Amino acid sequence: MKRHAAKYSLDDLDRRLVSLLRADGRAPVSKLADILGVARGTVQARIDRLLDAGALLGFTARVRDDHEDSAVRAVMMIEVEGRNTTHVINSLRGLPELHRLHTTSGKWDLVAEIVVENLAEFDRILREVRIVDGIRNSETSMLLSTI
Repeated sequence: MKRHAAKYSLDDLDRRLVSLLRADGRAPVSKLADILGVARGTVQARIDRLLDAGALLGFTARVRDDHEDSAVRAVMMIEVEGRNTTHVINSLRGLPELHRLHTTSGKWDLVAEIVVENLAEFDRILREVRIVDGIRNSETSMLLSTI
């Protein structure tokens, strides 16, 4: 089924459902229904609506940080020229090395979380990001450990 962004306002049940899915995206609908105290069909309908509305983008596996010890991880702060934020976001959105992209307030307009396998890939992705039209400046810090 093709998903599209529809207008949908989250209520308390939706927020509780999303919270459960964040904790375990593979939880069976029947288990979610039991926890939420609603019918299985209600949970499935809510999930379908959240997907259609774009509030849920999909389901993924979470990996403990210590299982990615060999990965090079970094945070890149990005300053955008003028009104190019939408263009820059769209340009960066397709890069699989950027695990998350955040809009921010303050000196930096965007913060990108980078995860790559080695320093050569790290160097390549830094160059690739920095040549995107509309990026004025960036600052990158490698993450050494997670405490």
